[in-house]
Amino acid sequence: MVAFTVSGRRYRVVLVTYGEVEKLTVRALWPSSRKIIEVITRKIVKLPKLLIYMIADYRSAKHYLDWKLHRYRSRLVEINRQQALGVEAALRRNPRFAGDADEIEVADAYYFVPPYLEEVLDRFRGCSDGIVVVPMFPVESAFSCGPACQMVIDHFGENHLGALRVVRGLWKDEALHRLYLDHLFASLPSGWKGSESKGKQGLVLVIHGTIVKNRRGEKPSVFTGLEETMEFFRVMREKIMADPRNAFGEVKLGCLNHSRGGEWTPETVERALEEFAAEGTGSVAMFPFGYFADNSETDYEAKKMLERSSAGRKHYIPCINDSPAFAEWLASRIATEIGVLDVQREAFGGGQPGK
Repeated sequence: MVAFTVSGRRYRVVLVTYGEVEKLTVRALWPSSRKIIEVITRKIVKLPKLLIYMIADYRSAKHYLDWKLHRYRSRLVEINRQQALGVEAALRRNPRFAGDADEIEVADAYYFVPPYLEEVLDRFRGCSDGIVVVPMFPVESAFSCGPACQMVIDHFGENHLGALRVVRGLWKDEALHRLYLDHLFASLPSGWKGSESKGKQGLVLVIHGTIVKNRRGEKPSVFTGLEETMEFFRVMREKIMADPRNAFGEVKLGCLNHSRGGEWTPETVERALEEFAAEGTGSVAMFPFGYFADNSETDYEAKKMLERSSAGRKHYIPCINDSPAFAEWLASRIATEIGVLDVQREAFGGGQPGK
């Protein structure tokens, strides 16, 4: 990489994820549900505007009654906010940002709840020499980092490379793999380890599923991230099975799918749990490796499936969440991305987003 001498530049970092309501009310759920359909669902299913309102109302009522009945409260926004604080603290320990030379600020943003990504980008566009947007998903697709990429183009145009970068390919990073392995094995109770383990033990690695075929039985026209999802699972399974700390006889993929848009990934959480039961696996652990923060899909839906399974012993391992080690790793990745952004500035010019 070409080295550049920089001085007094202002960099902004945005950690963006889907977002879920913190205070459970139908009034708060309705705009969130509508945005989900507008931003995600309409990528795979064409919907008239009236139907969007009807589906949003139905989803809002359904989630409200379900979460209220089971006393579930989403921690996704809270966790993402803590992750942003941890990453900013780690970046400020970087020599480049520790002194008075370059300025760094990290903010949290969301697709479906305030503060919305587009609003945060608007806030930063006139006061930054470079912006790094980090979609908080290991695997990219039209449904995860896709909305971030589209909003960047909408706000800064196609020629934004001198001013802004969207981080991609986090799932490929071997440092993340090591971080995941340490988190996974450190989170297991002592009774699951080494000589203390009893009987067959299995692990379900949970990730958001994706569309395999559209409603016409054809390959989807949007980038689904299917190959990346399967490769990420293959890599993590091999590394878990080869690790000297491993206590699992088998590791299976567990996808969390939606019901609309076509045929989704068949390797579901339900299927993995059923296969473990058929194989006589009495102990099953679950780790959402496809998510950086716990949310209603992980510590509610997937966790409920585990609790309802026939396994005699069950253990849910939380997402990496606001782990200090995770913040340090992500900060190092962002520092590298800022270096690439400096190179892009020299190549494409700019460096003044929105000016």
